[in-house]
Formats: sequence, structure tokens, C-alpha cells
Amino acid sequence: MADSDGSDAHAPPAVHRLPPRPAQGGGGAAAEGFAAALRRRLSSGAAAAARASFAADSGDESGSGEPSSSSSRRRDSGGDTSSAGGGRGGGADFASFTFRAAAPVHHKAKESPLSSDAIFKQSHAGLFNLCIVVLVAVNSRLIIENLMKYGLLIRAGFWFNAKSLRDWPLLMCCLPAFPLGAFAVEKLAFNNLITDAVATCLHVILTTAEIVYPVLVILLCDSAVLSGFLLMFIACIVWLKLVSFAHTNHDIRKFITCGKKVDNGLSTADVDGLHAPTLGSLIYFMMAPTLCYQASYPRTQYIRKSWLVRQIILYLIFTGVQGFIIEQYINPIVVNSQHPLKGGLLNAVETVLKLSLPNVYLWLCMFYCFFHLWLNILAEILRFGDREFYKDWWNAKTIDEYWRKWNMPVHKWIVRHIYFPCMRNGISKEVAVFISFFVSAVLHELCVAVPCRILKFWAFLGIMLQIPLIILTSYLKNKFRDTMVGNMIFWFFFCIYGQPMCVLLYYHDVMNRIEKTR
Repeated sequence: MADSDGSDAHAPPAVHRLPPRPAQGGGGAAAEGFAAALRRRLSSGAAAAARASFAADSGDESGSGEPSSSSSRRRDSGGDTSSAGGGRGGGADFASFTFRAAAPVHHKAKESPLSSDAIFKQSHAGLFNLCIVVLVAVNSRLIIENLMKYGLLIRAGFWFNAKSLRDWPLLMCCLPAFPLGAFAVEKLAFNNLITDAVATCLHVILTTAEIVYPVLVILLCDSAVLSGFLLMFIACIVWLKLVSFAHTNHDIRKFITCGKKVDNGLSTADVDGLHAPTLGSLIYFMMAPTLCYQASYPRTQYIRKSWLVRQIILYLIFTGVQGFIIEQYINPIVVNSQHPLKGGLLNAVETVLKLSLPNVYLWLCMFYCFFHLWLNILAEILRFGDREFYKDWWNAKTIDEYWRKWNMPVHKWIVRHIYFPCMRNGISKEVAVFISFFVSAVLHELCVAVPCRILKFWAFLGIMLQIPLIILTSYLKNKFRDTMVGNMIFWFFFCIYGQPMCVLLYYHDVMNRIEKTR
């Protein structure tokens, strides 16, 4: 009992509350129970906290949970010694074991954070922040250098010019005549006043006239390049809408007049929507942010006015940013460059790389400004429900995947009016892809060649040459699974090489045309 009292008097200072003393006359069993209670108190008190703190500092995940096996063995042996020797110093040895040199610090096999087996299991938020800081620093230096070298180059004539705007009334007042003509053709066809073949011929004439008329207006009025590009862009959108309007109503007439069996994929609401077009449905379709005609669309319940105002403000800001990039960065680089096909190779590579950075910024701003802000503004005003205007194209591993995600309105138009007819008529997928890229290449060439008044087919070739890239990136994706090689190829050919090269080619060809004219 004296030993028991002595151990009680020399309890470790880390124990705030002493365990219950053994009862008088308990003998050896009472002393053993007292020692076991002391060990439990020490393991749950300061010693456990010390072990957890040491494990956290040493990077050992197992230290913060259950004690290690060596600590357990040491604790057991310490307990035996304490009970055998009367507990003198046993608790103190147990509590300070974690801080001894004999404590193991290597418990299991681990990979380095940047090794191939563990790199994608780690968080790279810090490295991402570093990239952002470096990007801001580098671009800040370029902005300061540009302002010191050229000054502020923004001109009011870039936005407002009497020469640029004189062709807009002539074109914009006449474009609505073509949708109205298509609507009249459909009314005659649904009332059986003209045959289906005659209706198809009239639609072909209307759509062809709709794309030829803006070309004539731009060339005769000598429109500015920016103004002509916007007019041709609007004309191409109207052409795609007219093709969808004619094709969709052609199918509806077949369902109604010929009694064709409706596809099982159509719901009851879709079947109920198969009727003759109305003037209201045509007007809504021509204004809506879609290229595929339907009798009705999913609609939202109300207009979010505060949200709409924020989007309009962002749209104006990013439009100004685009003008700043063009005037302050792209124009000086292009004006001081040589023709990429006539100068030295190193000089051409240096100019393309110098132009690639502002071109990437301009392209991203254009995407965000048009596909996100402008289309969402139209959708909000018209309460248009389906706002999937794009997908995560920036993660595309093939060129084909990029085109399926970059522009969802155009992709849906291609699937509906090119892929589906080709599949129904037994035409292979490869031919359908070729037709899709051919139509896209012609429209891109019209949007660029007509305002520039040159026909060099650079835009046409830029689109058609993506077909071999589709084959290449698809092959790489199948060969190297779960890699981003195709994504790197996409970024390189689109932003680093393709677009800057087209900008240089068209600029120097336009300058050569102007010099010859003078």
C-alpha cells in the first residue's frame, strides 16, 4: 500500500485528474487495475495530443489517429513495468516516448507528389495561382511597353464612320423580305396551291437571292471591312434560318399530307406541334438565338430585369475590350510585319508568335461576348428556354469534338439538316462530315472575302484542312487514351498558328489590293 501511495504522490504533471485510488486491502488485483486505469488516462490525455502534434509536423497521417504499433508495444511494456515496479516513472516514460529518437517516422511506401502515379491525385491550386500571377505580370509588361512605344491608338472612326454605316439601311430594310417570301411559299404549299417541287424551287431561289444580295450591296457601296463583315455574318445567319424553315416545313407537309408514320422518338407534344407555320412563329424564330425552326420552343416564366442589365453592361465592356485589343495590339503588329509567304521564315515565325497572344485574347473575348453574353441577352428578352449555346469545347481532345461543342446552334443545324438526311439516304458519315465542312468553309470565305474584296480562299482552306486534323486527333485519342495530346494540337493550330497566319495573309492581300487600286 506504501508503493501505491508513493506512485500516487509522483503522478505525471500531464494528468489533470487522477484515476481512482485502489480500495484498501484490494491486494495485487487492485494495484493492477489502478495501473491499467492510469495507462488509459495517459493514452487519452497529453500523450495522445503530443503524438498527434508530432505526426502532423512529420507528415504521418497514421499518427493523428490510432497510435502506432511500436508505441502500443512500448505502452504495453511500460504498463507491465509500471505495475511490476510500482508505477515509478512508467507513466512519464510512456508520455515522452513520442519525442524519443527511437520513434519511427517512416511507416509505409509513398510516392512523390509530382510522380506519374500521384500527380493527378494532388491539388494544383497553388501552381494555378502562380500561372495567373505570371500571366498578369507578363501581360502588364506588354501593356506598358505597348503604351510607351505607340501611345493610345483608339480612334473614334473604328466604331462610327459615315462610310461604314451607309449600307446598313439598304441591307437591313430588305433582309426581312426573304423570310416573308418563304412564309408565303409555305402558305401556298400547305393550302395545296403549289406542288412540293415548285415550293422547293422557290425556296432555293429565295435562299440564293438572300445570300447574293448582301454581297452586291457590300461591293457596290464600298463598305468598310468591319461593317461588311457584320453584314455578311447576319446574312449567313438568315440563310441558315431560311434553310431550316424550308426543310422543317417540308417534312411537316409530308407528315400531314402523305400520312407518313411519325418516328417513335417524337413525344405527343412534338407531334401536336406538326402544323403549318404562323407569322408569329416565323417572327419569333427569326429573332430567337437558334438556327433550327420549331413551331414552339421551351420558354422561361419571366424576364430577370436586374440580371439582364448586368449582362448588357458586361457585353458593352467586353466589346470595348475587343476594340482595344484590335487597335492597340493587333494593328501595330500587322502593320509592321511582312507578308508571311514572301519574307524570311524566321521573321514569319516571329510575327506569328507575336500576334498569337493578342489573337488568343481577342478570340476568347469574342466567344464570351457573343456566345455567352449576346445570345443569353436575346434568350432572356425573348424568354427562350434552351440556352445550351456551347459546351466545354476548351477540353476537346479532337477537332471533331471541338466543333461539336464550340457552337451548339450550328452543330444542331448540321445534325438536323445534313447528318440526318444523309443517314436516311444511306450516305456514309464521312461524306456527311465533308459536306458539313464544305458548307462551313463557303460561309467563312464569304464572311471574310466579300468585305475584303479579295478571293484568296484562305478561310476556305483553313476550314477544309481541319478534316485531316480530325483524322489525326482521333487517331491520337484512340492510341493514347486519357491524354490531352489532341487538345494541345487543337490549341496550337487554332490559336498559335492558324488564326494569326490567316490574319496576316488577309491583311497583306488587302494592302496589296489597295496599292494596286491607287
